[in-house]
Amino acid sequence: MFGTSGIRGPVGELVTAELALSVGRALALTGAERVVVGRDPRESGRFLGDALSAGLRECGTDVVRLGLAATPTVARSVAWQDADAGVSVTASHNPPTDNGIKLWNPSGQAFDAAQREEITRAVEEEAFEFAGWDGTGTETRWDEAADRHVATLVDAVEDELDLSVVVDVGNGAGEVTADALEALGCHVETLNAQPDGRFPARPSEPTAENCASLCSHVAATDADLGIAHDGDADRMMAVDETGAFLSGDVLMTLFARQRANPGDVVATPVDTSLILDDVLAERDASVSRTQVGDVYVAERATEDGVVFGGEQSGAWIWPDQTLCPDGSLAAVRLAALVDAEGPLSVLAADVGEYPIRRTNVETDDKRGLMSRLSDAVTDRYADADTVDGVRVTLDEGWFLVRASGTQPLVRVAAEARDPETADEVFDTAVSFVDEHRT
Repeated sequence: MFGTSGIRGPVGELVTAELALSVGRALALTGAERVVVGRDPRESGRFLGDALSAGLRECGTDVVRLGLAATPTVARSVAWQDADAGVSVTASHNPPTDNGIKLWNPSGQAFDAAQREEITRAVEEEAFEFAGWDGTGTETRWDEAADRHVATLVDAVEDELDLSVVVDVGNGAGEVTADALEALGCHVETLNAQPDGRFPARPSEPTAENCASLCSHVAATDADLGIAHDGDADRMMAVDETGAFLSGDVLMTLFARQRANPGDVVATPVDTSLILDDVLAERDASVSRTQVGDVYVAERATEDGVVFGGEQSGAWIWPDQTLCPDGSLAAVRLAALVDAEGPLSVLAADVGEYPIRRTNVETDDKRGLMSRLSDAVTDRYADADTVDGVRVTLDEGWFLVRASGTQPLVRVAAEARDPETADEVFDTAVSFVDEHRT
């Protein structure tokens, strides 16, 4: 029922009011006495939120409704409202046909595997405990969540900023970013700021291709940078003052370099660029790699010494603030970095990038292929990392082979410090796949 980012899928098929009702009942069964519920702009979020609230209340749990709210606003509001859990009704960067449910702890961390399993078991077994007529929960509305979020973001930066910023809200719930930047003194121009769950202006995911209009607009103006969010604003990607879209690896390294001191650790998935290792090594800091998925990065960020975590898709986590990826926090911190240290294009060029090669291999037996391939790779490379697929670190680079979580594909990636070596390492990885396909 759950993927790595909660429950997510087509409305009316996987995601229904009946499912939302059951999840609400199951969440009440965990002992949650007070739960915060918010949604992204998808119209289906209205009835899904109603169903969740009904399931919670009929089992005795009080509900605080935020209405339309960014996912990080929902996650942070759990603690602000002294609640036991939070629910975001969102499919994040998925297409408008989808919706989903993501559950949050008071720390801002998404429900972990054990918590997700507890909810799944209760839903499947319909093991609910209904309240009596005089013990049902209440529902209240809290309309100040966004204002509280803005104030928290301003406090996180502290100094006023003298910048011009373009924010592409993507018809999503990321209005908080524009408000926070304005409160910090920036001149802010918004694109696609009208919430609309059909995402008519561009697809929700903030990729380079989808953000072409933002790139063009920033390049044609005197803006210092551009910010792009997905539908629920847990992701943040950026455009420099020349209109160039920055890769997730570059943003990761910029944030990590700013945050890490000697002895500190940065958490990131197994497919993050080697440039991060090299830059952190210069600061006597290190990288801790996780499975792909911001849930796993957040779990690692709870460990001692981890000061920052991120995923190249645009999920950035500062554990001293919250364990939820907060796209608005990332936006104001990137703006503060530009204000303090100079043009974003120069900062990005200073980080640099290494050549990386990627391909997808179609297969109807990805589990069997990965089992055979993992055995072969670990036989040859005793120190291969199998936390997610199989990753081999070489003196000159690395390669990774892992199964897609959602498609009948095996993904292959390789990176090195020069193009020729990258090709060689990539060929080695592909040869393992070819040898073990049936």
